[in-house]
Amino acid sequence: MNNKDIIMKNILAILIVASAAHISFAQSQKFFDAPFGGGGGFTPSFYFTNFDAINSKLAENNFPEFTNKGILTTGGGGYIYIGFIKYLRIGGMGFGGMVSNSFSNSVADYQIDYSIGGGGVTLEYTLPFIKDFGVSLGTTIGASSLTMEIFQNTQTFNWNDIFLPSSGNNLLRISKTSWMLSPTLNIDYPIYRFIALRLGAGYNFTFGGEWKSNNNQTIRNVPDNLNSKSFFIQLGIFGGFFSF
Repeated sequence: MNNKDIIMKNILAILIVASAAHISFAQSQKFFDAPFGGGGGFTPSFYFTNFDAINSKLAENNFPEFTNKGILTTGGGGYIYIGFIKYLRIGGMGFGGMVSNSFSNSVADYQIDYSIGGGGVTLEYTLPFIKDFGVSLGTTIGASSLTMEIFQNTQTFNWNDIFLPSSGNNLLRISKTSWMLSPTLNIDYPIYRFIALRLGAGYNFTFGGEWKSNNNQTIRNVPDNLNSKSFFIQLGIFGGFFSF
């Protein structure tokens, strides 16, 4: 092998090493330049529900009111950083929960099940000046529902009396599904590269929808403050891959 070949091989080796170093540096720079990754997991939340409308109706009939300060919901969510727009992540979420109020008088036994639920697409922007963990501002766009089931039982159920109007056992179900827009603030802290904890808060705004009763019958004169608008706080644990 002559000197020219040796020189050419050395130059080629240097170029290969330099190229590899450049690629490695670019990947490392990209790795730390903006958050990336994603994951999903369990997100229990507490919705500070307004029970004023149903409590007013209960008070009119001398029935005990809901004493709950809100509704604990369970659900899940997830997201992924889309990459081509730095700090932006998209995902989805869903939730649901219920509280009950049971009471009796000389006429019947009653139970009211008050349920909320919803879900949608999430859009969030992670603040670029905070490192090591993610602080994200965003919104959820989707739908939410509010349902009340009111049970009235006066006697033992009997198959032979199931279609008799005098049986005294009744169920009224009213519900409304609305558009939902929820501004959110979420803090995601990775306790390990593949596990992150979440603390978040937001507010559910709801729009539109009609109240329906039982088998899709329209119910009128429902008060405006009977809705699923609510401030909420959220905890969560996520699995995936996280780099902030």
